[in-house]
Amino acid sequence: MHWLTRSGWISNSLSLVAGALITLTLSPFNLWPLVFVSCMVLFISLSQLSPRQAAVRSWYFGFGMFASGTSWVYVSIHDYGAAPVPLAALLTVVFVAGLALFLALLGWLWARFLRHDTYSISNALAFAALWVAIEAFRGWFLTGFPWLYIGYSQLNGPLAGLAPLGGVWLISFVLALSSALLLTVCCNRDWRARIGAACIVLSLWSLGFALQSYQWTQASGEPLSVTAIQGNIEQNLKWDPAQIEAQLSLYQSLTLNTPPSDLVIWPETAVPVLKEQAQGYLDSMDRIISRQDSALITGLPLRQNDQHGDLRYYNAITTLGDSDGEYRKQKLVPFGEYVPLQDLLRGVIAFFDLPMSDFARGPSQQAPLQAKGYKIAPYICYEVVYPEFATQLAAQSDILLTISNDTWFGTSIGPMQHLQMAQMRALEAGRWMIRATNNGVSALIDPRGQISVTVPQFEQAVLRGSVVPMQGLTPYLRWQSWPLILLCALCLIPAVLQRRLYVHGV
Repeated sequence: MHWLTRSGWISNSLSLVAGALITLTLSPFNLWPLVFVSCMVLFISLSQLSPRQAAVRSWYFGFGMFASGTSWVYVSIHDYGAAPVPLAALLTVVFVAGLALFLALLGWLWARFLRHDTYSISNALAFAALWVAIEAFRGWFLTGFPWLYIGYSQLNGPLAGLAPLGGVWLISFVLALSSALLLTVCCNRDWRARIGAACIVLSLWSLGFALQSYQWTQASGEPLSVTAIQGNIEQNLKWDPAQIEAQLSLYQSLTLNTPPSDLVIWPETAVPVLKEQAQGYLDSMDRIISRQDSALITGLPLRQNDQHGDLRYYNAITTLGDSDGEYRKQKLVPFGEYVPLQDLLRGVIAFFDLPMSDFARGPSQQAPLQAKGYKIAPYICYEVVYPEFATQLAAQSDILLTISNDTWFGTSIGPMQHLQMAQMRALEAGRWMIRATNNGVSALIDPRGQISVTVPQFEQAVLRGSVVPMQGLTPYLRWQSWPLILLCALCLIPAVLQRRLYVHGV
């Protein structure tokens, strides 16, 4: 293994490949055992490097991870942002290189403050804590990019039972810890350390496996029938004024030609005009849905005054029929829904002037939607990928709902990754999730994170099925990540002290 610990382009290239393996552990590949190979390579390669060298090595790891896992960014920039191939490629590389800096930070912090006795239980605990801290940090910094968490690899793996206990980050912690502890089992010369490491790994994995059969929540009512309309509208037509009437007619006809359901769901911005401009159409649909004793929930753009009295635009959800409430999106997609430094960037290239890229952020305290007497937690597109954010509304609700327009991903792996994250939110909350999208993947997801019903991607389709309102709180909804934060602190603080003793040869 000594050749992994050397500096140089060969070792850096191996680190890049190891990072790329992370993508293969996630949807649609789901080769989750590769997460151990990836984390082990990184752990070994950082064992003897200086802080600067460790930062470089980890950056290569991050570049491989994000270049393979977020390649769909190129599709958004080139196909729908009208950027020429060279510029789209350059922007994608800059995006990936920037995200890789989070992993560079991990390497630098590890070599500078935490690394002590290489193959030991305490070192493994510190590594796992730092890994989770960096995952959480990049999910928060500059609005966050919470993509490619290794915990998602266990949605159908043995550790899935840990999700209701501590969320996707607890699974990430156990995976990183297990990887480092397996190296302790193989490389530590002290048999007591080897046995201790093996016992910890076996205990954690046994717990995760055993909890898969535990039911944290219970039904709070009878099943509700659901119809989700997948319009499959081309992105280049969606905001074309000449196509708006056809789109509205399409959603109306698909709804009316389907047997009535308790809940009818249309995807994100299914109504591609401001609510005030579509009010006549919405009133007509409200009368139809009310006669069917149904509830209709749809995405649309909204224009309202904010708390300061300024007129702002929002990506929103509204309700019709036997339902009530309105929701304004809080987690906005950079460049897609708002442009950072827009005074400098708007007008430079068409990508910075995408339709509806001037949305405002909705207020932080919003109530769940009401439909058929139940509370529904709404998430618009990108919002469902934020673990902690999702818990706030989920804890107040009986059913989860996410509406999206994944057309921006094209035919890439992006939609499958997005679906996997929605499945994890259902598993963490112990609740049914309704997922309605413009072109897929539309699905109903059960409280164990498994897909109950779906329809083909890239097709105009009507999804029909049923969901069950659920009550009760999983430990993750009740306490969120506070127990894990405490655990990580208990792992990191002693490691810092041990590092000081290790450096001074005590």
